[in-house]
Amino acid sequence: MGRFIRWSAVVVLLLLVVGLALHARSPIQPVAFDAPVGDGLTGDFSTNERLEALTRHLENVGVGPEDIVKGPSGDFFTGYQDGRIVRFAVAEGRFVEGSHREFVDTGGRPLGMQFDGAGNLIVADAFKGLLSVSPTGEITTLVDYADDPSLRFIDDVDVAADGSIWFSDASGRFGLHNYIYDIVEASATGRLLSYEPSTGRTRVHLTGLYFANGVALGPDDNFVLVNETGASRVTRLWLKGPKAGLSDAFIARLPGMPDNISFNGVDTFWVAMPALRSKEIDALSQYPFIRKLLGGLPAELLVPANQLGFALGLSLDGKVKFNLQSSSGKYHTITSVNEYDGQVWLGSLAMSSVGVLPAPSAQEL
Repeated sequence: MGRFIRWSAVVVLLLLVVGLALHARSPIQPVAFDAPVGDGLTGDFSTNERLEALTRHLENVGVGPEDIVKGPSGDFFTGYQDGRIVRFAVAEGRFVEGSHREFVDTGGRPLGMQFDGAGNLIVADAFKGLLSVSPTGEITTLVDYADDPSLRFIDDVDVAADGSIWFSDASGRFGLHNYIYDIVEASATGRLLSYEPSTGRTRVHLTGLYFANGVALGPDDNFVLVNETGASRVTRLWLKGPKAGLSDAFIARLPGMPDNISFNGVDTFWVAMPALRSKEIDALSQYPFIRKLLGGLPAELLVPANQLGFALGLSLDGKVKFNLQSSSGKYHTITSVNEYDGQVWLGSLAMSSVGVLPAPSAQEL
């Protein structure tokens, strides 16, 4: 009995030491939150294997083609973890083998991208800020982290018809390498901003966003959508009409954590879903002290393994039109979905290729 007590005391002491070490090391300041738990992969989000029809291209050119955009010349562009932005050709709906070449190296990490009316590629670079890349590859920094300490993690971008650039600042607390801490902390420090090229002015439009991510302007720029990854919802800010300046939920209680969002210019918003919600973090939503201890672990240990491919197409009123999934790992951790010329192009945080499949129609589903 005495031996049992001694061993129990040793175990309790070790647990106390480990707990104190994790608490001291943890960079997060968690708050209690209400986890937006839905019904999982049921109903509009029911499991399927429709993404198995995709084809992969640019195999092993680079890791993490985060976003894919089509330029004015007809060439396509994607950015990689190592800072390169690569352009490639598509002719008559077919990827042109061997057409890829480096367009520019930002020296950072290009995430969301979009072309402006002058043919410049606007880049949300996680490390360098908001960039403009001319057709000849000249890089201009529009919004520099060094000039605005409030900015921490520029994530996605879209360009309005009047030339204004809308972009997200995912977190006021953490950057790309330790983004998972923001999800665990749940302090909602993300923001939606815009940049006016003619004046160089940056404006903040929404604050208190739970990891602000993808950005997409709606038809006629009547509203702008921003994905809140940690809240599993898409938030809408009205820009015109009687609701101008007001915000509401475009869609909420998604089963996964949305990344980028894009508008096909007609009738569909495409939402990339890189992962489902973490059941473990949601179970601890009302226990910030335990999540504080989790924050003492290395960030990479908190990112769950994932083989799910998941993308959604939403109607103009936020209803699910298309639900594309794959459980095989053929293409997973999807970060962007962009529709061009009857095809849907997929980017990924983890893959070493881009994916493409024919754009679905309602009759096919």
